Amino acid sequence: MVVYNFKKMETVPTATAMMDAVLSKTQRKTPTVVHPNYNIVRIRQFYMRKVKYTQTSYQEVLTQILTDFPRLEDIHPFYADLVNVLYDRDHFKLALGQLNIARQIIDSVSKDYIKLLKYADSLYRCKCLKKAALGRMCTVIKRQKGALEYLEQVRMHMMRLPSIDPTTRTIIVAGYPNVGKSSFVNKVTRANVEVQPYAFTTKSLYVGHMDYKYLRWQVIDTPGVLDRPIEERNTVEMQSITALAHLQCAVLYVLDISEQCGYDLKEQVELFESIRPLFHNKPLIVAVNKVDVRTPDQLTPTEQALLQKLTDAGATITFMSTFSEEGLMQTKNTCCDLLLAQRVEQKLQGKKVESVINRIRVAEPTARAGAPARPSFVPQSVLDARAAKAAAAAAAAASGGAGPSSAGGAPADSTDLPDAAAPKRQTQKDLQEEHGGAGVYSLPLQAHWELKRPEWLDDMIPEIMDGKNIADFIDPEIEAKLEELEREEDERAQLAEMQDDELDDEDVTAVRQLASKIRQKKGIVKATAWTKRKNNGAGPLPGKIAAKQRSVGQFVSHMGKMGVKLDAAALPNLKKKALPGAPGPHAVERFVDEEGGSGGGAIRARSRSRTRGGDGDDAMGEGEARGRSVSRGRSNSVPRDRSATRRDSAKIAHSQSPQGLGLRDDTAIKKAGKLTHKNQAKISKMGRATESDRRIPTKMPKHLYSGKRGNGKTDRR
Repeated sequence: MVVYNFKKMETVPTATAMMDAVLSKTQRKTPTVVHPNYNIVRIRQFYMRKVKYTQTSYQEVLTQILTDFPRLEDIHPFYADLVNVLYDRDHFKLALGQLNIARQIIDSVSKDYIKLLKYADSLYRCKCLKKAALGRMCTVIKRQKGALEYLEQVRMHMMRLPSIDPTTRTIIVAGYPNVGKSSFVNKVTRANVEVQPYAFTTKSLYVGHMDYKYLRWQVIDTPGVLDRPIEERNTVEMQSITALAHLQCAVLYVLDISEQCGYDLKEQVELFESIRPLFHNKPLIVAVNKVDVRTPDQLTPTEQALLQKLTDAGATITFMSTFSEEGLMQTKNTCCDLLLAQRVEQKLQGKKVESVINRIRVAEPTARAGAPARPSFVPQSVLDARAAKAAAAAAAAASGGAGPSSAGGAPADSTDLPDAAAPKRQTQKDLQEEHGGAGVYSLPLQAHWELKRPEWLDDMIPEIMDGKNIADFIDPEIEAKLEELEREEDERAQLAEMQDDELDDEDVTAVRQLASKIRQKKGIVKATAWTKRKNNGAGPLPGKIAAKQRSVGQFVSHMGKMGVKLDAAALPNLKKKALPGAPGPHAVERFVDEEGGSGGGAIRARSRSRTRGGDGDDAMGEGEARGRSVSRGRSNSVPRDRSATRRDSAKIAHSQSPQGLGLRDDTAIKKAGKLTHKNQAKISKMGRATESDRRIPTKMPKHLYSGKRGNGKTDRR
């Protein structure tokens, strides 16, 4: 848990930037127009408001600065001394004190000038008092230029400080420069401290975190310390001294047994003795580093006596190598165990233990009565391996050699398997290296497929479908069958040419005419569909609206062309419920009568050809058709432009379009289209969809919403 978070401190503005921001804010947030004909009370309130607002703005900025920076009397002594070492306690407190005094002076200036403004007798005097008040406030801020710049530098440096929790489980690594402190921190934590082969690479405190026994531990890497009086130590060394003096932790003092750091073992022990008072009441561990270069057996008797001196001082000595990681975890575990034991002991000595310990009960489960025995289970493969190992050892002993269990005279572990009997399993990485490495070797994914037949794994085309792959569907005789098919097509083509030669000229002409009509009909259908879909830029009509434009006669005609013959009795529903706008209930009889060719009177005058409909005699009897007198109004008549004249498909499609109804000819239709596009261009130029689109490009015109404002409400600004 981080106690102090200096990274959230806001930027400290300079004196000039603060004045510009406050004065600009006052100008924007308060009324800007006052007239001479105003009442004197209103004029006084106008200028008093500006003075109060300026004073409030300065107070907010200065209060934020004083709140962000920590008070040295209220924070942990470790951080208080660290601030003293890095930034000088006196200078830090003076800068904050000057800002506090400046805030008080600005408040007193505001109060004094507001009193004077209450008794001002003219607009000119009010304006002069306001100007003097704002000027004095700005002068006070100008005098704090140095303090503001210093505090900004302190803030930038404090943001880079590590977040150290003084109360958590902490291990501090100390010692001479270049003895391996940063390497140890990098090995046991997730920190990334810079490591270089020269002294004083680490110039500040670095924090790393690790886990041990399901607990979070904090490891602090300190800069190197030299053996000299405390008055001669610089800022870098004093950071280490401050951490050792104030943090309740386990101290790991690192020694360089190889003396590659530039200091012999005697000097390192003397430094230990000089800073030994800082280790009081703290678990102390001395880690002898770089045993891979020089082993402890190579120490001289004098050096061994120095290590014994450290042991007599109450330190626990461990040997390690941060390069080969020999003894590294043992050193880490020793530090954590000693610190954990001390923290538990301290808690047991506290006053809260007596009230808590009575409520703690340690559960000790006992075996149930009649519970079955559950002996340990050893797999059969392990038993076989042990038997093979014992047989190999017996054979080796019989031949006069030394078995694997007799090496060194120590019995083999019961859980060990014979190394020679266990073959090494070949992994995919081994196969990759054998067959050319990455990018050359392709992983055999098909080896893990579960197919119906094992032989399918080796198929070149592995696409599986219904239990088969593509290769199973390939016919090996496909080329022969293809040649036979081509030969059959050639024979049929020759036979068709021979039949064409045998036909008469009249039959050929009839076939060509029929083909021409088919092509013409297809063109009409395509053009009609295209026109309905296009519809002059509009979308397709809904089904309900499109149904209103269809008549019963069109339906009967269409069904007749499709080969379905209809009569009046077959359409009872259409006769009873005619669509709105469609012909009357007798349209079917009239249409069938016209198609039949046996009607009389006015119907025969506009009869259609027999080729466009079905057989009229089949649909309705001739006498029945003559017996009916059907009144033919203009709305039910077929337009003249829809007669069976020979016209191109585009005109027919255009005549059926809803936009073309009611116009005289094609010239009128084209003229109406041009006028439509011309009027629509004006609307499109304005960015509108239709005439009903009330689009306002500029919601707030500048000439209506800018300029000086009066004494009214300013909530919306």
